[in-house]
Amino acid sequence: MNRTDRLYALVEELRAVAPRRRSARELAARYEVSVRTIERDIAALQQSGVPIYADVGRTGGYTLDKRMSLPPLNFSPAEAVAVGVALRRMRGTPFDTAGASALTKIVTAMSDESADAARDLARMIGVVESTEEPPPAPFAALVCQAVQQRRVIDMSYIDRAGAVTDRAVEPTMLMCGSDGWYLIGWCRLRDGSRVFRLDRITAAALAESIAARPPRPMTGEMPPERVVRTVEF
Repeated sequence: MNRTDRLYALVEELRAVAPRRRSARELAARYEVSVRTIERDIAALQQSGVPIYADVGRTGGYTLDKRMSLPPLNFSPAEAVAVGVALRRMRGTPFDTAGASALTKIVTAMSDESADAARDLARMIGVVESTEEPPPAPFAALVCQAVQQRRVIDMSYIDRAGAVTDRAVEPTMLMCGSDGWYLIGWCRLRDGSRVFRLDRITAAALAESIAARPPRPMTGEMPPERVVRTVEF
């Protein structure tokens, strides 16, 4: 994690637990850096105007002004568990970290009574999962960032025959299939729309250029027995 991402993550972590504290040692362990690095990061955030306060002593730590945290949410225990079950399915996907952070924020912002009831209900809900680990997709987060920012991706890709090619891809969308996640995009090497399995991307970097082609639905390129449904809010 680079420093910019870590600074953002620190604010989100303190926001999620506010008004409770996090010690420098706890934050250092979470982000796998030294205590001194956390202290420098917090100082930089404070200088930029983020309302982080330090309490000294054995039980001290850093806390974010509660006005920067979420107000109490009127989630019912069943609603919170429904979100948790959905986010459980996000493990090992490009949205793994964001999903865990979202669930923490939701539970933290609930009343203590509702949060306890949600935890009690969650203990009675099981999600059947495979014991096999999904194929690693080390560039999933970068691909997600590229889709969000409409940035071209320079990447190396290994196809089903084992051939490796270097490609520049204009991202269109991420798609979740029964056997993993895919990037849909315009491949400049092949001069056409292509589907790339995230676990077959062996190297990737964001280019400076922005995708020239607007996003478009994939409905015309799917077999008739398949349908693509987007997430709706």
